[in-house]
Amino acid sequence: MTVETFASGQQSGPAAGLRAVILAGGKGTRLMPFTVNFPKPLMPLGDLPVVEVLMRRLASSGISDITLTLGHLAELIRAYFDQRRSLTAGLKISYVQEEEPTGTAGSLALVGGLTDTFLVMNGDLLTNLDFHALVRHHREQGALLTIATHTRKVKIDLGVLEFGADYGITRYLEKPETTYSVSMGIYVYEPAVLKHIRAGEYLDFPDLVLRLLAEGERVCAFPSDCLWLDIGRPDDYARAQELFAQHDEEFDRV
Repeated sequence: MTVETFASGQQSGPAAGLRAVILAGGKGTRLMPFTVNFPKPLMPLGDLPVVEVLMRRLASSGISDITLTLGHLAELIRAYFDQRRSLTAGLKISYVQEEEPTGTAGSLALVGGLTDTFLVMNGDLLTNLDFHALVRHHREQGALLTIATHTRKVKIDLGVLEFGADYGITRYLEKPETTYSVSMGIYVYEPAVLKHIRAGEYLDFPDLVLRLLAEGERVCAFPSDCLWLDIGRPDDYARAQELFAQHDEEFDRV
């Protein structure tokens, strides 16, 4: 079985042929103790690791040139893909391994050949995001960097008080709920972003965004109501298991 067998999605479109960088080097501290001796990108959803589910989704959009940035337990991730000939036969997979962590943006300085528009994403995502729509929006907006965003509701399970300087209560909100637009951990970059990342510098993605904004660069959002969940915490991982079982047809399983 090759990628052509399971890549049954829309393989022509704005995202087809682009490179993708998957950030797979984190320690997964929020998923301890599961990730003490096991890399988070290999955490299973059904019978597939989450990073393979993501790679299959990319392949179904015509994205076959994939670089994984590795750090924590890198040898286990390499060993897994060495055994997945049915997947790797149809993909061009390369690796960049950090000796010391350089952050979610800093690691891009180690990836060679990023000379055209490219995608970057975290390796612990479950999503059916339309990558073609994302790239189309990015180009229409003339952005240097585009961040896929999702709506997340946050509920405070407490009574929230508002009061003035004299301590007199002015408002009481029982278990209020606030809606935020949050980053999905999926981005479209133009190569010009890389000039803002210095080799060997530790740089996380939020700091890169602030740096670009301070220098007057155009950074855009791409709101989406797609299925999306990161598996950073045990309750999110449990929910991802449920969603994957309910929507397995969305993730090119064969």
